[in-house]
Amino acid sequence: MSVLEDLRLRGPVLTASGCGGTGRELAPYVDLATLGGFVTRSITLAHRTGAAGRRIVETPSGLLNAVGLQNPGLEPFLARELPWLHQQGARVIVSIAGASPGEYADLAQRLAVAPGVSGIEVNLSAPDQRGSGVYDVREPFHAGSVVSAVRRETPSRVPVLAKLRSDVVRAVEVSRTVAEAGADAVVLGNALPAAMPDGRPARLSGPAVGPLALRCVAQVCQQLPALPVIGCGGIATPADVRAFLDAGAVAVQVGTAQLHDPMTLSRLITARQEDA
Repeated sequence: MSVLEDLRLRGPVLTASGCGGTGRELAPYVDLATLGGFVTRSITLAHRTGAAGRRIVETPSGLLNAVGLQNPGLEPFLARELPWLHQQGARVIVSIAGASPGEYADLAQRLAVAPGVSGIEVNLSAPDQRGSGVYDVREPFHAGSVVSAVRRETPSRVPVLAKLRSDVVRAVEVSRTVAEAGADAVVLGNALPAAMPDGRPARLSGPAVGPLALRCVAQVCQQLPALPVIGCGGIATPADVRAFLDAGAVAVQVGTAQLHDPMTLSRLITARQEDA
């Protein structure tokens, strides 16, 4: 059974974590039930207010952000955001982040039995884990330990996705490691380490990172053909979607483009329907 069947997605176009708000902000622009899946912002056990100061800066080829994983924390998410998303008919994939494998496991344990959760995405791709206060997984072994901890707390009926950074040197190695640890699929591509104009650590996303993510997707799809891959990074046009699917991805996630134009997802879904 493919990851699309496991997740019961309605199509190959999903939101990327952190770029669809709580869903309420996006709903006026796209029917959330038509999305392949709605990936939430990364949820942590405790509430996080996020970074201070200016958070987003536009660059010639993308966006810099220093949001700092702002989120309400697990309990408010379960009480308010998740029920609302479920009511909209969205396939909800909850992104999680923690400061230790134990925190990831605690999150997975609670979310796996929550009504309306179609899958769990393990955020292993923060460009600056120490700075953002999440577990440092630069070594594949550490990424595998987190996925293993999550898998132990998650029933097999709930797919576990591992979201990995675009590292062309180790993409295959870390993908193989997390798959052996129990990940049902990998999401390849995220913002890259960068700096705000004032020197604060930041993340660069958008068109600038697309080719790098595409290369990682192609590498993993070629060398690990049995592992479902979801591409993420710089996807904004139907041609971008086709390029990632042609490289072997089973689906794509769209992030920064929505912040520039919230109608992007609607256009991409319509284009895929016309291509079918």
